[in-house]
Amino acid sequence: MTRYLHTMYRITDPERSRAFYEALGLKLRRESPIVRNGELEATNYFFGVPGQDEELELTFNHDGRTYELGTAYGHVALGVDDLDRTLERLGAQGIEPEKAPYRVREGGSRLCFVRDPDGYRIELIERRPDRA
Repeated sequence: MTRYLHTMYRITDPERSRAFYEALGLKLRRESPIVRNGELEATNYFFGVPGQDEELELTFNHDGRTYELGTAYGHVALGVDDLDRTLERLGAQGIEPEKAPYRVREGGSRLCFVRDPDGYRIELIERRPDRA
């Protein structure tokens, strides 16, 4: 049996990334330093949605390198109970949606896209408890 475990991508500012993902409702589960030859090389930060096993692994390399987002990256999607409230929490950090929330089809869920502190696109899909 195959089981999905996590997605990983690299970050450049752990504190800003943590604030962003916590505003989305993810919880920091653990930090895992990577030490090679006695030197701290990287730190992995594992976030998860309460009640779900799958994780988002954010890796911070301590050598100061920067990254370019590849053109093949699309987005990560997260379901939120209240899109407006989530956008308020992100707005307090200066993070605004790419465009106002919208529906892909009549009667469909409201959604929008935001970018995390490193520019990764995150799709937010409103999933009201009565519509799971």
